[in-house]
Amino acid sequence: MERYKEVRKIASLAKEASVKLRDVSADQKDKILNKMATFLIKNEEKIIKANRKDIRKARRHNKSPSFIDRLTLNHQRIEKMAACLREISQLQNPIGEIISTYLRPNGLRIIKTRVPIGVIGVIYESRPNVTSDCIGLCLKTQNALILRGGSFAYFSNLAIFKILNDVAINSGIPEGAINMIKTTDRKAIKILLKQDRFIDLIIPRGGESLIKEVTRNSSIPVIKHYKGLCHIYVDEFADLNMAHNIVLNAKVQRPSVCNAVETLLVHKDIAVRFLPLLIKALKRENVEVRGCRMTQKIVKEIKRANKEDWQTEYLDKIISIKVVDDEYEAIEHINRYSSGLSEVIVTDNLQNAKLFLEKVDSAVVYLNASSRFTDGNQFGLGAEIGISTDKIHARGPMSVNELTTYKYIVIGEGQIRTS
Repeated sequence: MERYKEVRKIASLAKEASVKLRDVSADQKDKILNKMATFLIKNEEKIIKANRKDIRKARRHNKSPSFIDRLTLNHQRIEKMAACLREISQLQNPIGEIISTYLRPNGLRIIKTRVPIGVIGVIYESRPNVTSDCIGLCLKTQNALILRGGSFAYFSNLAIFKILNDVAINSGIPEGAINMIKTTDRKAIKILLKQDRFIDLIIPRGGESLIKEVTRNSSIPVIKHYKGLCHIYVDEFADLNMAHNIVLNAKVQRPSVCNAVETLLVHKDIAVRFLPLLIKALKRENVEVRGCRMTQKIVKEIKRANKEDWQTEYLDKIISIKVVDDEYEAIEHINRYSSGLSEVIVTDNLQNAKLFLEKVDSAVVYLNASSRFTDGNQFGLGAEIGISTDKIHARGPMSVNELTTYKYIVIGEGQIRTS
């Protein structure tokens, strides 16, 4: 019962704060964001010390190297968190932006304008940088925020939250605008998901089981950051050196994140020329390769891929490879198995590229570039609160515009409706 009261109190305070946030000016928001960035850097030692506690716990529980990579903070990653806050401050203020305006024949002027969503709850797992990204984006869009991070990032999340929340409150942001549910009891999530009287939107970021649990239990609208089962298709007209570099980057640069490639599709006419050198390079990077029957014929020392592999987000140094007859088979495979996050075609054939970009039904589709660019910061959006694989309201990296809704302002001169 006490737990219920605490979560409900946080949600209620956030709702009250969301109203007061409407009075915060654009200039005030941007100054606070830059101050937050400065204080992150000033408190780097404190954040890393807290992060080490989380890493020790993760290792005691035999968490995978990819999990620990997502969890780890260091000087470069804290610098990047601070840089994201500064970049958010430089984005155009979305609140109050006029989306459209028009005059009706009866003289009514109708104005469609951006407004905050209200109160946003973010439930996430092992990436502490999510804490600062969400705080920055919600401050910029004047949304109140409730954070509930995973137990393995508890000390890191708490340290970042305290630093940034203190800056906000000392700078005049209303108390309750930035909140964190500090209990690691998973029952608190279920309680949070029932606070539809106070919370307007839930964004879960994490593994498939978390997202399914949140969606199943929430009485609040949910935008899903679903798993990132990304594909690269190397077409028969591809520049094979380019394709080689793109695949290696998408798999190896940071395999533990959602925009890393998991499945490679290769046109049959270039498979014999392309795959031996690529697989050799992947193995040098300690990537485990699993292949279809044809891939195994070309390179014998690999495991056989099965149907489960085509459906798996590895988040690790593992890749599955399938040789396909043409771009139509590649598109069919992607639309069947993809999670809808990001897909790539490597080709110099404009007709094949156009077909792929039009027919593949994912949030982001690439021609001749790595899937690793699916990221709010890389898109010039400062940061993201998530990468939506839904199609309603937001799709792809969610930054400031996606954290707004709109309302209509109608200006008249005494008009009344007669029919």
